[in-house]
Amino acid sequence: MEVNTMSKLGVFATAKEAVAAAAAAQRDFVKNYTLEDRERFIAQIRKELGPRIQEFAELEFEETGYGRVEDKIQKDTGAIMLSSGTEAIPTNVIASDKGLTVEYYAPFGVIGAVTPVTNPMATIIANTIVMMAGGNTVVFNAHPASVKCAVTACQAVNQAIINAGGPENICTMPAEPSMETLDDIMYAPEISLLVGTGGPGMVKTLMATGKKVVAAGPGNPPSIIDATCDIKKAAAGVCASATFDNNLLCIAEKELFVLDEIFDEFMNELEALGNYRLTRKQADAVTAVGIVKTESGYATNKKFVGKHASVILEAAGIKIDSDPRMAFFEAKNEDLYVQVEQMQPVIPVVRCKDFEEAMERAVAAEHNCRHSASIWSKNIDHVTAFGKVINTTVFVQNGGTMAAFGIGGSGTNSPTIATPTGEGVTGPQSFLRRRRFCMADGGNYLL
Repeated sequence: MEVNTMSKLGVFATAKEAVAAAAAAQRDFVKNYTLEDRERFIAQIRKELGPRIQEFAELEFEETGYGRVEDKIQKDTGAIMLSSGTEAIPTNVIASDKGLTVEYYAPFGVIGAVTPVTNPMATIIANTIVMMAGGNTVVFNAHPASVKCAVTACQAVNQAIINAGGPENICTMPAEPSMETLDDIMYAPEISLLVGTGGPGMVKTLMATGKKVVAAGPGNPPSIIDATCDIKKAAAGVCASATFDNNLLCIAEKELFVLDEIFDEFMNELEALGNYRLTRKQADAVTAVGIVKTESGYATNKKFVGKHASVILEAAGIKIDSDPRMAFFEAKNEDLYVQVEQMQPVIPVVRCKDFEEAMERAVAAEHNCRHSASIWSKNIDHVTAFGKVINTTVFVQNGGTMAAFGIGGSGTNSPTIATPTGEGVTGPQSFLRRRRFCMADGGNYLL
């Protein structure tokens, strides 16, 4: 692939060059630029990249073939406009007549980051914003199937920073990323922190370096539809969230647990929204193509990740004349679409005799990933009970899980939800070291 490898825009022929450039930039960055400068650079990124969101969404769809352009526009808007800046950097002060101690946060330095093919542009742009807010620079190892997206994002961010009077190479990347370039990044002595999105294998690979890791792992987010909910709102809300970008996002609901007394009405409402309701025979046919057997059990068929429902149905021998956002079916609790993180707009709906059974099944299906979950309910006792037992990083009441990221609710945006390593929804504070400065012996003259 032909790419622009001008060093000022962060794309280099080798990973070692990318690391060296990011290290030099980080030294310059912390020595010669202030927090106010960082905010100015972030503002310039938002100003220059905001008008290009449509372009970015179309490029991502063209290169990867995943999701829906209209949803990527929302996703990239959140990444560019709602990612946290320096305001998220905490400071703690401990004062007494014995002195003053200040705990403040300093950068790790140069971060090595792995980007997923499912979310390439938002990950690079948003992570650069929050990592730079903390005084870091970052070297990305992009997924080989999304290199054009990665190059475009990296160069656009760097150009905006330069236009605002900032240093070159705040974010860098090798032009042809591979497992070899990943090794060069992971084991480079300049790299002090590793960040990645993926399955257990990716997390294990990063942790084998012995360096600190912030890892975003898999999830299988459940949603409970309680009998006290507004059924029309619940159907519309969970449909919008579970089908966003064709269910590519790790936070998106993957299976629904609906109480028996409202089950039929809820299913009818989903169908009334234009979604395609599968018969049991059709659901079995879709499962046969959508889920594959692996050495360790079952997994989503990567061929259909992020594809339109109509594409998946056609592969299963089901021909329809429409393009529904969702295919759904009444599922048995043991169905593979319930138990596997499918990342497809094919949603299983499980009938539950009561709320206790719904909770038990939802917790089991989440597989202790501690990622995301939602509940549609007006019963605060039910909401509280489910929140305690599901124990996820993201938990939403009466909204899709995306509401926690500012899409339909309040919150900051982040493409990296660090569940295995516990940082949760990442921001500038996730990529900082806590340091302590003490003025002892009555040094606090204000007291």
